Amino acid sequence: MNQQAWVPIPAVLYWLWLVPLFFGGCFTFVYHREKRRLSNGIWFNLFLYTFLPVLAMTILGTDNHPLIIASVAIFVVFIMLVGFMFALQALLLLWNAWIVWKRESHSLANMLTLVLGIAILILPFFDNWLTEHLPAAAASYIVLTSNMILFYVLFWFYNYLTMLVLYQFNHPKYNQDYVIVLGAGLLNGDRVSPLLAQRIDRGLAFYKKQIKKTGKVAKMIFSGGQGGDEKLPEGTAMLGYALKQGLPEIDGLAETESKNTYQNMLYSKKLIEKEKTDNPKTIFVTNGYHTFRAGMVAKQAGLKADGIGAHTARFFLPNAIIREYIAIFMRNKYWHAAAIVLIAILSGVLTWIEYRYGGK
Repeated sequence: MNQQAWVPIPAVLYWLWLVPLFFGGCFTFVYHREKRRLSNGIWFNLFLYTFLPVLAMTILGTDNHPLIIASVAIFVVFIMLVGFMFALQALLLLWNAWIVWKRESHSLANMLTLVLGIAILILPFFDNWLTEHLPAAAASYIVLTSNMILFYVLFWFYNYLTMLVLYQFNHPKYNQDYVIVLGAGLLNGDRVSPLLAQRIDRGLAFYKKQIKKTGKVAKMIFSGGQGGDEKLPEGTAMLGYALKQGLPEIDGLAETESKNTYQNMLYSKKLIEKEKTDNPKTIFVTNGYHTFRAGMVAKQAGLKADGIGAHTARFFLPNAIIREYIAIFMRNKYWHAAAIVLIAILSGVLTWIEYRYGGK
């Protein structure tokens, strides 16, 4: 009886595997066509969250007890770790904010984890305050609307994190004609900062490895204009640093007019066009957390280039990632504003239905 009950399961699983394979194929297709698209994260997550249940059912269907026990143990440990981090997320954010406060400037951009940590702590008290001080229908509407908007923002944030992680696995071929290094602020107005030095060193490492592997010499473009508090353009300071590290002068160019990432890409593209290279192959170098958004900006500027990332101190990553997400979110602010308006309308309709027909 028991053996007969298990007979159809393998056949069913064969068909179930078609679901993650379909989503995986869709992701592979769209990602191959264009890596710098946020919506690719939806396809990947559809693949991941259909693949895992089907894999679990397949493992259970094997009736292999050691494999089942090991798989369940891994799953339980993972869930406990995620639950632990979720339960302590506010404290972890505040701890990171304290570290950043000690080591970095006290700018708003460096206090995002502090703001978010405090917001998570006071959110339950805010819901209680609404319930106590507003009519029930108004409180329900505000809570429902805010929760749905929060879910919407987190949905896109999760897709952004997915694509940011996947983009780190981008490994350009060692056949590049140009390596663009994106600028950052200078120390004391005239010296390359440690963060900027990491970008230059990463670009130089690729430049040297390409010569070693293929013999092809790429030209390096150091892109960055002069800020109001800087004594010289960032591109000039970066080129000077690279020359001291052994870069031949003939292989370096300084782009000194740009003020933001879009101009980094646009003006570097114009320098490349002046070189009159046929179908130039180009990559850019920035910090890891910035690569995905910089890739989106490169596409906007009409520059066909993928990026590689330099190392970033771990304590700096939470603020940097949140800041990058805000910048990406604001790139489509009108679409998101329209979606939020629709959410507010839908919340109003659901609240009306609840109080009109729910007997409240």
